Amino acid sequence: MMSHTAELSEDTVRSTLAKVRTPEGVALSVSPALAGVVVTSGKVYLSINIDPAQARAWEDVRIAAENAVKALPGVASALVTLTAERKQAPAAPAPAAHNHGHGHAHGGAPAPRGIAVPGVASIIAVASGKGGVGKSTTSINLAIALRDLGLKVGLLDADIYGPSVPRLTGVAQKPETTPDGKTMLPLENFGLQLMSIGFLVEEDTPMIWRGPMVMSAISQMLKDVKWGPLDVLVVDMPPGTGDAQLTMAQQVNLAGAVIVSTPQDLALIDARRGVAMFERVNVPILGVVENMAYFVCPHCGGRSDIFGHGGAHAEADKLGVPFLGEIPLHMRIREMSDAGLPILVSDPDSPQAAAYRHVATGVKAALDKATAQSRQAPRIVIE
Repeated sequence: MMSHTAELSEDTVRSTLAKVRTPEGVALSVSPALAGVVVTSGKVYLSINIDPAQARAWEDVRIAAENAVKALPGVASALVTLTAERKQAPAAPAPAAHNHGHGHAHGGAPAPRGIAVPGVASIIAVASGKGGVGKSTTSINLAIALRDLGLKVGLLDADIYGPSVPRLTGVAQKPETTPDGKTMLPLENFGLQLMSIGFLVEEDTPMIWRGPMVMSAISQMLKDVKWGPLDVLVVDMPPGTGDAQLTMAQQVNLAGAVIVSTPQDLALIDARRGVAMFERVNVPILGVVENMAYFVCPHCGGRSDIFGHGGAHAEADKLGVPFLGEIPLHMRIREMSDAGLPILVSDPDSPQAAAYRHVATGVKAALDKATAQSRQAPRIVIE
């Protein structure tokens, strides 16, 4: 097996793809639609970039390519995705901050909303303007706290370049597929349905992917996973406000976004960008969480405002969006996260767990309000 894996290369994969024909009869290996080939540790990832109108015709090509690659010696798994890039209309001016995601674009017409995911009632994004603010730890504990509120919850790790959910949940096995091989089954732990690119690749494998491949992988983990039935799917977004985040916000029918920030000024600037991005594409802001809000000494219990204090709360007030609460910088949260036992599982009666529950209560209230507004029927007035 090791010798076969050593022989597997991008050239070998491309040679095999020469046998697969596009709808135009061209070998896929030389077609400009073949946007990327990645071979790593016996796993092969292909991205095929097509016109959205031809997606149905290209689905047979995708299946043929996936089957051909899977048949190669040394291939442990193959993932072939179709990336349909739509031409974007000229960007409309961003709605004013006070609209909070209910603004309109293109002469007053509502901006189009994205796809829904079968089996999922609501999708919320947990996002940050920058990395290193504890977004993934917030995501897993928020998901568990929403579970404790009686909801059926799933967690999608959309941070392709730095997937954290396998480590945070202590789950390492690979997902199984349905009998037809076309749909993955989510893994489960803590009463949550889970999916992450980290379940499909080794922990130390670098994800050297271009934007279209990243979005294609995220799209497949949303649409080609047998989710549900779920009340809420929490999506741990990639950090930042780049193309992947914007495309996700535009193409997926998000019920709302939670922005995670730390108190210092630089993080707040990036959080402000995150709020503005979601408002631009008419995604409601469910609220802002101030993570690492203060340090609690494990010996004396004293509190220190290492990064300042109250910055995220003040920023939320300034932007007119809900402030969901403060999460302390506490060693127990870090230790349990590294051990794959989130604080809400390992120490559910702790003050730290209570802080996450407070955030989850606010998220659920904001989500219920946003959902009610989106479903509100128009009133007919007869005069």
